[in-house]
Amino acid sequence: MASIEAWFMDDSDEDHRMPHKLNPNEPVSLKELENIGVFYWKLDADIYETDPVLEKIRKDRGYSYSDIITIDKDKLPNYEDKLKMFFEEHLHLDDEIRYILDGRAYFDVRDREDRWIRIAMTKGDLITLPAGIYHRFTLTETNYTQAMRLFVGEPVWKAYNRPADEFDIRQKYATDSRRACFFWVERDDSSSYMVVRLKRTLSWRYRAGSCCTRPSSCLSDSFRRPRYNRHTAALLFACRGEEREVIGPQEEERSERSQKLRESSGITLLL
Repeated sequence: MASIEAWFMDDSDEDHRMPHKLNPNEPVSLKELENIGVFYWKLDADIYETDPVLEKIRKDRGYSYSDIITIDKDKLPNYEDKLKMFFEEHLHLDDEIRYILDGRAYFDVRDREDRWIRIAMTKGDLITLPAGIYHRFTLTETNYTQAMRLFVGEPVWKAYNRPADEFDIRQKYATDSRRACFFWVERDDSSSYMVVRLKRTLSWRYRAGSCCTRPSSCLSDSFRRPRYNRHTAALLFACRGEEREVIGPQEEERSERSQKLRESSGITLLL
């Protein structure tokens, strides 16, 4: 099973190659990473040249270009300057795809509430960061990693340091996170639930089928337990009847059917 270690960072001025975990630690799950558009695979880096799993990922996602970079003071020209550049908070206009072939490193990404999440990368980890997400990269205290860089088409190396909110891709990424989604989940007693969530619209995983009384915590589908705070909401209500179709995700402004159901039910969002 794919697994990755990630956590919310502290704000200390300690060497940025250190883990920077909070005390107590606040881990971040793979599902939480997917909710901000970050995806992950665990592969066998020893066979990367002939790995059929990697080949399938590349074919399915259109990663037609690749090269390999070794980040080591004896092998990377302008090593210190490059590390400083990598650690500047920035975004790209295209997805960033990296596959660790050897060594260790960290990717730091901003969540929806602008908190830093640190993602520990080790040999065999393949990660994709969505275009428009603010992020940065650093080595660990081992000061070494080797990675495959993948692109769709010709490589684009340009990075835009924060602030870079004027770019369309950044606005799209930020706007998508503020929209509400409406969809139905069928329960095995023939009732349905409509789930309303805010700021959780990227990379939804849903399917028709039986579900427990709390879809946000049900293991029979892929819903994750949401964080309840002023930025998110998960509102459930039972709707008896024969309706069993999964609808969604639908953006609020495009879902007249969901809007009418919401109005007729007298729902109040809990923010």
